[in-house]
Amino acid sequence: MDINAHTQFCGVIGNPVEHSLSPAIHNAAFQKLGLNFVYLAFRVEAIGDAIKGLRALGNFRGASVTIPHKVTAVPFLDSVEPTARHIGAINTIVAAGGTLTGYNTDATGALRALREGGVALKGTQVVMLGSGGAARAIAFALGTEAGVGRLTLLGIDSQERAALARDLQSKTGMTVEESCLDEGILRKILPDTHVLIHCTPMGMSPKVNESAVSPALLHAGLTVMDIVYNPRDTQLLKDAKARGCRTIPGLEMFLHQAAAQFELWTNCAAPADVMRTVLESRFS
Repeated sequence: MDINAHTQFCGVIGNPVEHSLSPAIHNAAFQKLGLNFVYLAFRVEAIGDAIKGLRALGNFRGASVTIPHKVTAVPFLDSVEPTARHIGAINTIVAAGGTLTGYNTDATGALRALREGGVALKGTQVVMLGSGGAARAIAFALGTEAGVGRLTLLGIDSQERAALARDLQSKTGMTVEESCLDEGILRKILPDTHVLIHCTPMGMSPKVNESAVSPALLHAGLTVMDIVYNPRDTQLLKDAKARGCRTIPGLEMFLHQAAAQFELWTNCAAPADVMRTVLESRFS
């Protein structure tokens, strides 16, 4: 495809961005649909200056926003859609008609991954490990759209955990409990849990042998979702498979959040099969 004066551009804004898989999957998707779009990686420290700069460029269509800018980008936008506003973080910017709007497709991506994995969420008991940005996004998606019975947050940062539980309870009305993440608590609550969602960096490359849950506590009635996608098969997922659990790898959430971004920028259905192929080729 020729890059010309009409080429629209999108990009990932973060620090670091060298390892991002987003350029590969989005450019493959643009190419597949014959769209005059290109996707770049921008290593950014001063987020406000970066967004001001993007505003000044006529062909800017949108951005993926990643660590450490998901929260700090918010004040520089014109508007933020409601779920993202509740979460207090965005991962997507859409430029249209001179205004910049923030979205959080981590939330929709996680729900899509669960639903496409065949998980019925209504009335279920869900346990979430971690209380950071990704956990917030997924928890609000569960609270606003999924009708789960009860969510239990387990994590090591007691202030962050309590704040998230309060926010969820007041903004979604979902029943939320929170506690310290330790073996004793897991032993008590996992037998009655339907879905376990892991939202900490544990088990991420290079520390691939770590897991937040001892294998003995996993049971066949449990669906386990890990948002870590590198490695593709984390220790937690390996243990869960061995115990007969249904598993949903982090690659699924990553794929669905990217597909949702693509659709926001292009108003076209994402060629998810192409995006999946590119993603999987990076891990084979």
